[in-house]
Parts: sequence; C-alpha cells; structure tokens
Amino acid sequence: MKKSERYKGVIDWFSKNMPSPDTELHYNNPYQLLVAVILSAQCTDKRVNMTTPALLDRFPTPQSMAEAEAEDIYPYIKSISYPNNKAKNLAAMAKKLVADFNGEVPGDIDLLQTLPGVGRKTANVVGAVIFGKNVMAVDTHVFRVSARIGLTVNAKNPLQTEKQLSENIPKELLSVAHHWLILHGRYVCTARNPKCKECGIKEWCKYYAALEKESAKENKTK
Repeated sequence: MKKSERYKGVIDWFSKNMPSPDTELHYNNPYQLLVAVILSAQCTDKRVNMTTPALLDRFPTPQSMAEAEAEDIYPYIKSISYPNNKAKNLAAMAKKLVADFNGEVPGDIDLLQTLPGVGRKTANVVGAVIFGKNVMAVDTHVFRVSARIGLTVNAKNPLQTEKQLSENIPKELLSVAHHWLILHGRYVCTARNPKCKECGIKEWCKYYAALEKESAKENKTK
C-alpha cells in the first residue's frame, strides 16, 4: 500500500467517524489547560482531572500560583506522577507567566516553550486547543499509534514523528489528527493487546496487515 493511500484511508475514516474530537482534560481557560497539560506528562488525563479541581481552587489564577512555592503546590498534586518536579515547574511557570506575560498565556509556540515545564508537546497542545494553531502534538499515544499503523517510518523520537505526520496530513487537520490518534491509542490501539478486530482503520494498518499475513501462513501450514 502506498503511503498516500494509507494516509487518505485513515484521514477519511476519522473525518467521518470522529469529526469533532477534543482533549479529555478539563479546563475553563488557557491557564487551567496549561496547568493540566503540564501535569499530564506521563500521567493519565483521568488522574489529572481528579487532581486539578482542588489545585485550581487553591490557585485559581497565575498570580495566585506565582505567589506559591513548590512545597505549597506539592500537597495538591502528590498523587500525580513526578509530583516534586511538576510542583517546581508549576511554581516557576506561574512566576514567569506573571513577570513576562502579565499572567496571560502566550499564543506563540516558541514563547510557550520559554515557560518552565513546557516542552514542545505541551506547547503544541496548548497552541492547538486554545489558539487554533495548525500543529501536531506528539505524546506517547501518538508516537506509538503512528508507527504501528505505518503513518511514520523509523521515527526515533517525537520530533521525527511530528515532522512525518506534518508532512503528510493536511495542515488544517493537524490539531484534529492529534486528538484522533490520542483517542484511538487510548481506547482501541492500546499499547498491550490492541483491539484490532473492532478497529475501524485496520484496512489501512500496517500492523494488522502483518497479523493477517502471519495468520494466513499458519493456516496454510496446518
């Protein structure tokens, strides 16, 4: 199957069956989403959504969090993965957000990455969800699913995955495709025991084709 055929099949299926996907993180404003995405690194959205209400009730604005230190934030996020580092990042992020941006989350991807705790993935998520940027955020789900389907080839890191996806997905669909791949990886194309039989895009999946080929070979030798 040609790469263009694979991309077209996957994009067409998702466009029809998941036309308006969105992040599963709960938020009401850019600041809240930024906090949630920082916390979500190597942690489930479900756990983050359980944690942010009390945290944001205590620190409802960048200004209130900027006045806090890591040890003030830690008790509210101790159930999250890497709470010590994330508490330090949140405190430092809020201080810089207030000092350099008057408490307003910047819409520029490069400026977002100047904030402590904000890497390329986090900046792309915030940029796409809040500011409508045509960017592809790559987390563990996107990285895994893209390679398994065959959308990416020999991508060794998230940046290589991002570049390959960005080259082959229409620019205006990049932020939507990010959600397609995340949700597909979360609920269907799981890391262990992917649910291939109920997968809507198996027709274009390189992994499924290999499974079918192996199964046919086994049946032939019986």
